[in-house]
Amino acid sequence: MKIVFATGNPGKVREAAEILGEGFELVTPAELGITEEIPETGNTLRANSMQKADYIFKKTGLNCFADDSGLEVDILGGAPGVETARYAGPNHDADANIDKLLSEIARREKEAAMARTNGVSTSKANRSARFRTSVTLILNGEHHFFDGVMEGHIAYERAGNGGFGYDPIFVPEGYDKTNAELGESVKNAISHRGKALRAMADYLKQ
Repeated sequence: MKIVFATGNPGKVREAAEILGEGFELVTPAELGITEEIPETGNTLRANSMQKADYIFKKTGLNCFADDSGLEVDILGGAPGVETARYAGPNHDADANIDKLLSEIARREKEAAMARTNGVSTSKANRSARFRTSVTLILNGEHHFFDGVMEGHIAYERAGNGGFGYDPIFVPEGYDKTNAELGESVKNAISHRGKALRAMADYLKQ
């Protein structure tokens, strides 16, 4: 099946191709001559993934899917959430996003420690976090939605050279290594996007 993946991220394309396996030909918007930035102005992950899929479908009329993923850090009240990819600003890269996230967590941890020192009752700060993915599939003009979650925590510093985005600082639940250290096959087996894409693949193969 030929299907358009509404992304320009080669890491996501590799991940999706490995998960979907044989029988699927993944095509990117750039390969179809769509090089402009696809809008994502929604307030939720699902709204953004649907907006991107709708954009591609209206442009091409082809079966397509899009995802939007967000990192939720408990000590930051669920931030960065829908702003995950743009946390440090629209013109900054993944390293800048990681730098800001680690800085914000350290600041919150310091504030919590000072509050306890001053006798203010507060729960001990922790670095628990999770990735969420929402995938929108448009198949023969109809919308289908698939979601995935990966629980874990934020490391104190970067580790590993694999993956992309926040992978060097995210340690999934049950592991003592970051996503960037685990390797693509292990990460894909447990990741939020992997769970959502496998659910989509199972649906497509039915």
